[in-house]
Amino acid sequence: MSEHILDRLHAVIDSRKGADPESSYTAKLFDKGPKKIGQKVGEEAVETVIEAVAGDRAGLTAESADLLYHLLVLWSASGVRPEDVWAELARREGLSGIEEKASRSE
Repeated sequence: MSEHILDRLHAVIDSRKGADPESSYTAKLFDKGPKKIGQKVGEEAVETVIEAVAGDRAGLTAESADLLYHLLVLWSASGVRPEDVWAELARREGLSGIEEKASRSE
């Protein structure tokens, strides 16, 4: 198993499936379903951008952590594993963004 923090966090998030929503924020998100989790990802993305545009490094760091956490919850709720995303990133490695986008439209 990888020792990357995102892999460890995903494992903790997965362990919250079926937990009591009254005792776990993650379980509460799972209870609300992918639509609500996706909404939270969007909210956190906006907050991350606001901090970046404001030039607030500490705010950007904190909001980025929130965004990554909520994204991992969404992955878990949707059956996506971090290794699936890492493999996709590895597949794209070395491709220009233009080449990669063109390969998806084929």
